[in-house]
Amino acid sequence: MSDGTDPRHRVDPAINSPGREGLTGTAPANLYAPSLARDQITIAPNLAPADDQPAWRQDFPIDWPQDLYVERRDFMKFLVLTSGAFTLGQVLIGLQNWYRKRAGQPAMRRIASVDDLAVGAALLFTYPDENEPCLLVRLTTSEFVAFSQKCTHLSCAVIPRPAEGSFYCPCHEGRFDLRTGAPTAGPPRRPLTRIVLDIRGRDLYAVGVEERAI
Repeated sequence: MSDGTDPRHRVDPAINSPGREGLTGTAPANLYAPSLARDQITIAPNLAPADDQPAWRQDFPIDWPQDLYVERRDFMKFLVLTSGAFTLGQVLIGLQNWYRKRAGQPAMRRIASVDDLAVGAALLFTYPDENEPCLLVRLTTSEFVAFSQKCTHLSCAVIPRPAEGSFYCPCHEGRFDLRTGAPTAGPPRRPLTRIVLDIRGRDLYAVGVEERAI
C-alpha cells in the first residue's frame, strides 16, 4: 500500500484499509464539520481552562454560553413535571365537579329583601357556607345578579364597580363583566362562580352554585 509520499506509487482508493479508517477520499471526515460561533465559546476572565475554574464560577455562569446552556435531560424533566402538574390539576377539577354533582345543590338561604338594595348597589353575603363570600348586585329595578367574590385567578376579593359595569380585582388588575361574571381584562381566564337566585315575594334567596369553565 502507498504511504502517499511517492507519486509514482499507486494511491489506494479504499477507505477501509488499515490506517485509512475515518477518511473520506484523502481528507478526514470531520475536516469540514461546522465549528462554534465566537459568541458560543466560553472564555473565562482569567483565561484558565474550565477544569481549573473555581466552583462558584460554575454555579454562577458569567457568560452567555454557560448561562443559556440547558441540558436535554433538564429540559425533558421540566416538560414532564409541567405536564404532570397540568394533568393533576385537571383531574382534581374533575373530581371536585363530580363530588359537587353527587352532593347536590346547597340548601336555600335568604340573602336580603328586594327593598334593601337600590339600583346599582351591592351587598356582601356568604353562600353556601360562612367561608364563601359572595356579592349581590342590583342591575335594574327587576334584575339581580350574584357571584362569588373570589377572583378565579388567585382568589383575591373582587370589588363591584357598577358605574363601570364590572367587578375589579385589585391584586392583578383583573376585571369581570358585572352582568355575566365573564373575564374581560387581566390574567383571569374563567368567569366568576355564579350564585343562582330566586325571588319569592319581596325576598331574595340563594338556591345554588354554578361553576363555569368558560
